[in-house]
Amino acid sequence: MADDLAGRLAKNVKHLRDARGATQQQMAKLSGLPRATWANIESGTSNPTLAVLHRVALALQVSLEELVAAPRADVKHYPRGTLPSRTRGQVQVSTLLPDNLPGTLIERLELPSGSRMVGVPHTPGTREYLTCDTGEIELVAAGETWHLAAGDVVVFRGEAISATRTRTVNGRKQWGIRSCS
Repeated sequence: MADDLAGRLAKNVKHLRDARGATQQQMAKLSGLPRATWANIESGTSNPTLAVLHRVALALQVSLEELVAAPRADVKHYPRGTLPSRTRGQVQVSTLLPDNLPGTLIERLELPSGSRMVGVPHTPGTREYLTCDTGEIELVAAGETWHLAAGDVVVFRGEAISATRTRTVNGRKQWGIRSCS
């Protein structure tokens, strides 16, 4: 287990450094660590403290989790229906991001004509983005109403209660993309 973790850490740090086109010396300077410490991390022979891992993560501009996570494939295909989805009333809500990105949620809303969905307030400081992909969507948030047509985007504070409603457009389903960060 520990060897596996040290090996993943080494592989991830080296991959992230190489992807940035930086040398060990450059990353060591950026992180404020000795180059030997950086080299030991990349070799998989070190047992760095949390403070050292934090400096490495900051220098690479990634989360601590990304430093020790199992490596991701360079390319992975997710066929239709393999990512999580749920139904809220008449609205089908599908996840669009297979990887967990802390603080980020991107979903596709399939709204049948004339349907309505009431949003749940998010943590204060959250920004919510609604893009109308097809059809027309009416959004009510923070006491204001917006009418979105295909291609329109509205940004609003996520802590506000919101309601999304579709207009009937030739009896077809409407699509919206919702993103929170």
